[in-house]
Amino acid sequence: MRRVPLAFSTAIAALFATAAFAQAPVALVEDVRSKTAGVEFMDYVTAGKHIQLRGQDTLVLGYFTSCLSEAITGGAVTVGTTQSDVQGGKVKRTKVVCDGNIALTESQAKQSAGTSFRHDATVRLHGLSPFVIAPGGAALLITRVDVPGEFHVATVPVKPGAHQSHFDFAAEKKALTPGGIYRASIGARQIDFRVALDAKPGRGPIISRLLRFAPR
Repeated sequence: MRRVPLAFSTAIAALFATAAFAQAPVALVEDVRSKTAGVEFMDYVTAGKHIQLRGQDTLVLGYFTSCLSEAITGGAVTVGTTQSDVQGGKVKRTKVVCDGNIALTESQAKQSAGTSFRHDATVRLHGLSPFVIAPGGAALLITRVDVPGEFHVATVPVKPGAHQSHFDFAAEKKALTPGGIYRASIGARQIDFRVALDAKPGRGPIISRLLRFAPR
């Protein structure tokens, strides 16, 4: 059996690692008002994505790892890993409080948080009203697990033509308890999370209060 040269195998491994990294979502479309952008509200975007905006078109991106919220008007936008490159347009960047673990897929969140409750719940929300992305029509249950008696139920609206939809607790004027530890469940699928003690009420940046269930 022939041996693969170490340098060659290392290069191949690096290539696959780079490709996998490039495909990981780096930001979330929190708002978009454009017919040319090619992205929609709540789309995940990867580094290298090009978005074209006309003069008065607007786009809001929330970056997971840098916790930057970008309000962009017009121009050619190239999504980066921590912020966008904007040519011919205007961008206003605001640092928000967020947790990089919101970028986890549901399976990764399960692996990190465990199927049984742990007090070091991986995901931390910095808003009192979660913004939940989940399959349309799903029955959602959020239960407080460190102090019994508090729970919240909702049905995720169906979005025609889409596998995923969302439920915004802020829009329903529902809020969790600062410092509380919770479990969000859709059937047997669950994500454990903690609400920060200084979590803000109301419609704060989505990346500060995002819970994401993977599509079925």
